[in-house]
Amino acid sequence: MNIDLLEVVKGITLKYIPFLFALCFHEFAHAWMAKRKGDNTAELMGRLTMNPLAHMDILGTLILPILGIIYPSGIFFGWAKPVPVNERNFDKPREDMFWVALAGPLANMLLALIGTIALVGYVYLTQVQTLTAPVEMLRSFILTNLFLAFFNMLPIHPLDGGKVLARFLPNSLNHKLEESQHVSSMILIALMVTGALRFVAYPVFWTYSLMVGVFERFLI
Repeated sequence: MNIDLLEVVKGITLKYIPFLFALCFHEFAHAWMAKRKGDNTAELMGRLTMNPLAHMDILGTLILPILGIIYPSGIFFGWAKPVPVNERNFDKPREDMFWVALAGPLANMLLALIGTIALVGYVYLTQVQTLTAPVEMLRSFILTNLFLAFFNMLPIHPLDGGKVLARFLPNSLNHKLEESQHVSSMILIALMVTGALRFVAYPVFWTYSLMVGVFERFLI
């Protein structure tokens, strides 16, 4: 199979760079919130940073996303190393862990919001009618952050959504779910590889259209 180097470079620019930034900001937000709630474990381990090397998982952050770009039929997805958190340092472990888990998806929603403002503002100021490189880059940035936010909020361990849901479940049930998260992790990876999680795209594109539409109203 021939590899189109120009398409690979384009994919890295439009997909991988926004993905890497969004992923690092997501993990940074977890570490920042953990410190704010009284646990500096992540900071001590060098995770309270935007440095990609600190958050990089070789398989999930580098190999799989790049393969998804190189091969057109590949599925672009990935993950970073989880931020270490010691709940014993929290005053209110269940409540504080809820906010630490929620911080990642909220950070991606914030970036998506900023990207939407930048996109609508750019289109309004330049009056572009075609899909230029800046427009394509901003659109990819917004969608990447929305995908990370919605995917991570799925109520399954070890995703953030599972930890958010834990705030409202009995301790005994949470313990069982956490013990079996290695199984749910394998199931999630299988679902991603097979494309079974494509349903996440529906709320993502709906939210994208809504956000763009709302900000367009302010400028028209």
